[in-house]
Amino acid sequence: MAVSNNGTADGTQPKVSVRGLWKIFGSGVPTELTDEVQQSSKAELREDSGWVIGLRDVNFDVQPGETFVVMGLSGSGKSTLVRTLLRLIEPTYGSIEVDGEDILQYSEEELIEYRRTKTAMVFQHFGLLPHRTVEENAAWGLEIRGIDRGERMERAHEVLDLVGLTGWERYRPNTLSGGMQQRVGLARALAADPDVMLMDEPFSGLDPLIRRDMQNELLRLQQQMHKTIIFITHDLSEALKLGDHIVIMRDGAVIQMGTGEEILAHPADDYVSEFVRDVRKSSVVTLRTLLEPVQVKLRMDMSPKEAMEALGEMGEVAGFVANGRETYAGAVSFASLAEANQTGCTDCSGALLDDVAPLSEDMSVSAALPLVRHMSGAQPVIDADGRLAGQVSPRSVIEMMEQESLAEAEEPSTLSVGADAN
Repeated sequence: MAVSNNGTADGTQPKVSVRGLWKIFGSGVPTELTDEVQQSSKAELREDSGWVIGLRDVNFDVQPGETFVVMGLSGSGKSTLVRTLLRLIEPTYGSIEVDGEDILQYSEEELIEYRRTKTAMVFQHFGLLPHRTVEENAAWGLEIRGIDRGERMERAHEVLDLVGLTGWERYRPNTLSGGMQQRVGLARALAADPDVMLMDEPFSGLDPLIRRDMQNELLRLQQQMHKTIIFITHDLSEALKLGDHIVIMRDGAVIQMGTGEEILAHPADDYVSEFVRDVRKSSVVTLRTLLEPVQVKLRMDMSPKEAMEALGEMGEVAGFVANGRETYAGAVSFASLAEANQTGCTDCSGALLDDVAPLSEDMSVSAALPLVRHMSGAQPVIDADGRLAGQVSPRSVIEMMEQESLAEAEEPSTLSVGADAN
């Protein structure tokens, strides 16, 4: 299955591009991808040839600076996938391009350099050196590169401060809590300043409260550093919280890829539907999903009389005002325009209402509910740049919340989402 989020609106090229990636475990696997392999199921190949499919025709792109989450249940192939990105496991077929270079074509020396300088791994079980201090652990990757002690310790202190461990530099790992040890692991990865960070279920061994704190810490760091992160998890809530894009895998194949909002709103099949059915969609789905075109968009330089005529032509009693760059300026009503006209205003600025605040298109439906539930008319919605993106009906927000309440009353999910070993 070819699934890709190839490219962006501004033409940005992917940081990581995976194409036709297969991993088949077993002896006698053909060197070229055959029709037999492509057309056989996982069970058929195992029964007929003793081969086990770890990855099956995986395709995706990771854009620079995004957090790309790979998730699935036990045996889905996600941990196999992240290990192929470092060539800790050698793929059977396909390509893995990082900055346009296929790492499967690297020589041994090039692969070592790639692992030392372009990537860094954060493990579930920390992987700290017990006989070394926190600062020495944070600087370990730089020591391997041959960076002199003064420079690497300076860098280690910078990243330890970044992850909130200033004052703990001289302690050893066994004196730290699990969450603090994971912060050291994160600092070690950041100290190397990698192009791509690979995180293999880094928080799954932590207590729930510490896990939540580490998720928030990662979000905070990502806002500052804009690293390209490929994050492996079996936890859907974690994926929805952290991921700019999410891949859901099953039996080594990509079943669906998209934003959390897209996956919740449009599951690809029954498996994904069952996977996400217990998630409160209203806390993830944003107003962008409910956007309607603006019925009456007025220009700020319109006279009140012109604006009233525009409202009359549309049969509306209120409208939204934008400036020449489409930036939202405010809302007006027929009454406020009439009053502004009487006082001699030459544009709409004197008619703007004080009690109509715009909503963000990135606001979740559940967060918008208390703001719109007592409103009678459409509310303005703006994008990240303050432009008027559309309008949302309070009724549509309320209906989504009502539908969710009805869905929660149905029988519980039968899908097993237990701990994942792969």
